[in-house]
Amino acid sequence: MYRYDEYDQAIVDARVAEFRDQVARRLNNEISEDAFKPLRLMNGLYLQLHAYMLRVAIPYGTLDSRQMRMLAYIARRYDRGYGHFTTRQNIQYNWIKLAEAPDLLAELATVEMHAFQTSGNCIRNISSDQFAAAAADEIADPRPYAELLRQWSTLHPEFSFLPRKFKIAVTGSNIDRAAIQLHDIGLQLVRGETGEIGLKVLVGGGMGRTPMLAPVIREYLPVADFLSYMQAVLRVYNRHGRRDNIYKARIKILVNDLGAEEFARQVEEEWALVKPLGLDPPASELARIAAHFQPPALAADAPVDIDLSDPAFAKWVAVNTHPHKVPGHAIVTISLKAPGEIPGDASAAQMDLIADLAERYAQDEIRVTHAQNLVLPHVRRADLFALWQALAGAGLATANLDHASDIIACPGLDYCTLANARSIPIAQKLAVMLAPQESDLGELKIKVSGCINGCGHHHAGHIGILGVDRRGDENYQLLLGGSGAEDASLAKILGAGFDENGIVAAVATVVDVYKTLRTGPEERFLDTYRRVGPAPFKEAVYG
Repeated sequence: MYRYDEYDQAIVDARVAEFRDQVARRLNNEISEDAFKPLRLMNGLYLQLHAYMLRVAIPYGTLDSRQMRMLAYIARRYDRGYGHFTTRQNIQYNWIKLAEAPDLLAELATVEMHAFQTSGNCIRNISSDQFAAAAADEIADPRPYAELLRQWSTLHPEFSFLPRKFKIAVTGSNIDRAAIQLHDIGLQLVRGETGEIGLKVLVGGGMGRTPMLAPVIREYLPVADFLSYMQAVLRVYNRHGRRDNIYKARIKILVNDLGAEEFARQVEEEWALVKPLGLDPPASELARIAAHFQPPALAADAPVDIDLSDPAFAKWVAVNTHPHKVPGHAIVTISLKAPGEIPGDASAAQMDLIADLAERYAQDEIRVTHAQNLVLPHVRRADLFALWQALAGAGLATANLDHASDIIACPGLDYCTLANARSIPIAQKLAVMLAPQESDLGELKIKVSGCINGCGHHHAGHIGILGVDRRGDENYQLLLGGSGAEDASLAKILGAGFDENGIVAAVATVVDVYKTLRTGPEERFLDTYRRVGPAPFKEAVYG
């Protein structure tokens, strides 16, 4: 994984010192909250319902054990003993004291971590595929390109105050585990006609109030022209993006209004001006960064066959592990979704254990996923049973990846000032209800958001739930048919909303209809919905 050089460390240390001074002036009432707000947001600090929330950046979701132990320490020292892993591969702490925030950031800096650009109208944390460098289906590791983007975009003076927040995802596989069609910019590594690696560029996706799928604006971009083309895309957006209406400020609105073809034409026109400026780094710089991401030396003759006589272990292996590109190894997903628990939360003790297990079994590497789980990417199959036993002892061995109880949920009205309704209790009730039957249901992705901003990705759920305010009461809309994968689609509202108990009952009805209509156990909920449409579900739910 990438390690800071002296420039990275100097930037982070300087930012901590700057923010320490800003906090001191705020605490002394030398600056107002209105003046302080943009300063704290650029350092990832939000003022939530009960306390300050700090969002820590985890670039492309990659951590080592040293960093995970620091996150555990921060949970104990500065929070209430836990952290919340997010759908952007970050971690949030919900109970931060303003006076202690600079010390917290200084501690993060000692392990090459920070919190700036995790909020504000800037380029946010670059996300990627949690199976990078391990998946057998991968063309190439996308993380060197994500790291190059991170370095280019960090404190970029031209793009620090964009019309709206801006999110980029990079994947190296045709199997989309990074939801690139739902990002402001989505990048997919592809091979050109002669086998060389380039990038397919998608622009204008996103969820929230006006969900859209990003169109392709360039089928193939040589990697040598990578950054100058990104500069051109951002310049067109920065020039024409709406600043008069926050709800129409995202690049997806601009691309939709202009049309993908016209937007692409303007980008190409801008690129012709930008490219000669020498913004693209030499090939040696990408090679320098890529050297940090050399795959670990894994024994190709490691044993493949393992004892699966324990049924609980066998189920966990079948559900929560994926094939590794090196025989005798596996990619392991650690579920943070035990039924009844808060989706994405991990205690300090659990984080410490995962750090230990990563050192012992996974080449000292951990990944955060878009679905609020964690991944150990390089595990010998021979070590899976010992790993499973250790995880089970900490409540981390739930075999539910991509199943009904593996529910994504934002913090909702329990914490967030923007939320209209609670998300966490809905997710908990649904997980407890559906867990006993989820083995029979197969892949079923349920996603819950507490407001229209869509941090729970409800529009990308096979079943999505959106909390809204209905004359002062929490009301939940039911959406069906979404996907954030390579077959991306946007979920559609089925009908009128429900109260808390009603939405749980409605989901139960939808699941029962699916079991009745599917052609067999192998047909996913999403496939059944796409085949029969919303009508039978709507009739069953609303009568």
